[in-house]
Amino acid sequence: MKLLLDEMWPPEVAVQLRRRGHDVVAVAERSELRGQPDAAIFTTAQVEGRAIVTENVVDYRPLAVNALQRGDTHRGLVFTSNRRFPRHDPRTAGHLATALDELLSTEREALNLEYWLS
Repeated sequence: MKLLLDEMWPPEVAVQLRRRGHDVVAVAERSELRGQPDAAIFTTAQVEGRAIVTENVVDYRPLAVNALQRGDTHRGLVFTSNRRFPRHDPRTAGHLATALDELLSTEREALNLEYWLS
């Protein structure tokens, strides 16, 4: 599974995961994606074959549902929560990288699925 970290997550998480051998990029690393609407991020993730890591369930879940209703597929959603991964805590990047590493190490396929990271 390849990942695209939504804009709320710092690029350091992607860097840590790449060091562990995973194909992960962050929106914040790519100037053409920063500040783009969620629909554009979703489309980019699909084109690149990446599941999106986000806590923005309200916007991304409908995009995935709409894709399925059109008969398309999506590469997956990995949802996080601010309760489990508080963005104000400087330790969160490391905790998130560890949790994502565990998910990626299971070699799960995310096609048309959503996961809640705990």
